Amino acid sequence: MFRLLPTCKVRHVSKFSPSRRICCQLFSVAANTLRFSSDSFANENRSDGIDFLFQSCTNVHHAKQLHAFLVVSGKAQNIFLAAELVNRYAYLGEVSFSRRTFDSVPRKDVYTWNSMVSAYVRSGCVRDLVSWNSIIAAYEQNNDPTTALELFNAMQLHAIQPDFLTLVSLASNLPQLSDSEKSRSVHGFILWRDWFVEDVVIGNAVVDMYAKLGATDSARTVFEGLPIKDTVSWNTLITGYAQNGLASEAIEVYHMMQECKEIIPNHGTWVSVLSAYTHIGVLQQGMKVHRRVIKNRLYSDVFVGTFLNAMYGKCGRLDDALLLFSQVPRKSSVPWNELISCHGVHGHGEKALKLFNDMLDAGVKPGHVTFVSLMAACSHSGLVDEGQLYFHMMQEQYGIKPTLKHYGCMVDLLGRAGHLNEAYSFVENMSKRPDASVWGALLGTCRIHGNVELGKIVSERLFEVDSENVGYYVLLSNIYANLGKWEGVEKVRSLARNRGLTKTPGWSSIEEIYEKLRDLTARMKSLGYVPDFSFVLQDFEDDEKEHILNSHSERLAIAFGLISTPPKSPIRIFKNLWVCGDCHNATKFISVITEREIIVRDSNRFHHFKDGTCSCGDYW
Repeated sequence: MFRLLPTCKVRHVSKFSPSRRICCQLFSVAANTLRFSSDSFANENRSDGIDFLFQSCTNVHHAKQLHAFLVVSGKAQNIFLAAELVNRYAYLGEVSFSRRTFDSVPRKDVYTWNSMVSAYVRSGCVRDLVSWNSIIAAYEQNNDPTTALELFNAMQLHAIQPDFLTLVSLASNLPQLSDSEKSRSVHGFILWRDWFVEDVVIGNAVVDMYAKLGATDSARTVFEGLPIKDTVSWNTLITGYAQNGLASEAIEVYHMMQECKEIIPNHGTWVSVLSAYTHIGVLQQGMKVHRRVIKNRLYSDVFVGTFLNAMYGKCGRLDDALLLFSQVPRKSSVPWNELISCHGVHGHGEKALKLFNDMLDAGVKPGHVTFVSLMAACSHSGLVDEGQLYFHMMQEQYGIKPTLKHYGCMVDLLGRAGHLNEAYSFVENMSKRPDASVWGALLGTCRIHGNVELGKIVSERLFEVDSENVGYYVLLSNIYANLGKWEGVEKVRSLARNRGLTKTPGWSSIEEIYEKLRDLTARMKSLGYVPDFSFVLQDFEDDEKEHILNSHSERLAIAFGLISTPPKSPIRIFKNLWVCGDCHNATKFISVITEREIIVRDSNRFHHFKDGTCSCGDYW
């Protein structure tokens, strides 16, 4: 609450006119109120003092006087005070002064935009299509899709028909609301007006809309039906597949694009396809793209360089990633974030922390992605205290509010370290409603530590927010199986089957072969290897369980790699699922027998096996 100065000192000055007296009272209040810092306005609710300050401006002259006072005192660009000025000028019928005030604010928030829109509506100025389109686009740019959609509806109530640009803005907005029905309506409206023929931009917007909704089949159908396709059209579809985890489909579209001689790939193309190559670990193809990037002199582009950096780092070539990092511009946090992330998934937590300090020393300000990468690196290396420190640092020192990704990292950090109750309490006390990624992270750590009771509680909460992800049913089933609770396993599997869900089959990206593996298994046993049947999640006899373990795709891939590569050269395996504990133990034995370094990237991180040990320190 703001304390107001007494105004009796100005009331006895009878020679002042009523108007001048009001101005003196106003400046007395303003002087006292503005002793507070700008931050206090952002943090306080609308106080009586602020309300009185602006309500006292009963004419334009008073408003201008107060505005001048705010300018002199250095408070005119405070977003809260600026919005109040916008509102007051509009109330007094001076919307042009509202707009000038609005334009002078360098960093506008949603409240500032709302004030300007309200000012226009109050004054009756929002009447033409251009004005409506501008306002809808403004809300889109300020990440307020709900208001943008409300304005679209209001626009039609005012009998203003949307045009081409309106629908482009709306198509960009709807994926944020996950509104498939309204998205289809937008698509139908565009078809009805036959706008796909007019300009490729609207076709690209609809492809992007469906891709962001996860409806990649619809995105592909729209793409194939476009009468005109440009480079952006192809890039949009490639990116849509890559962002939905469909890397093979993204690469297929890229190859089709290469056959169209009139389409020239650009930096957006390289960024999109490199993301797909990185996902499935196709290093050689990624290196071909690198050569094309060099040929087209795009190696200095920060985004292309960053994705190349990620491709090398996440395909097991960390030294090459470091070399490339030294060649790209490093004035923004983008390349730093990627290198921190690469070190994290390789289990080099301490190096990731050093990179963060180097980034600060270089004068680069961290963003929210930086802290996701940093906290994930701490989680992979068991650096619990450090991860908690960074979680608080980003809020207190950099003013970054945690997103669900940050919360998920914290849950993973605590859970992996065995602090399951603390992790559960953390989720229960989050300021945001936990989503499936947060509950899923906690369920994953319940599997690691075999906590079936907490796993049941967490899975109930998880299925409330996402009952269609088969991976969560597999996690819960594995918790029961590890403890030999086969009735629980069957109950969970029946639940998944009844919902039409099927388990994702495991694969590794080197072909399978058995003969070499049989020889390896015999030699491993002579060194003391004992199969760990707890990782066979079916109720079979021991000999059948051993056969199942030997059939795990990463072990078969290693065996093939051993017979198809030069002696003592490293082997790189890419796997789409989590590596099981028995395969992890077996690979340590194989690295001793073969004198090879074996690098395995599973769905979560890298494991570097050498001389009988793993870089993760058996902590993953």
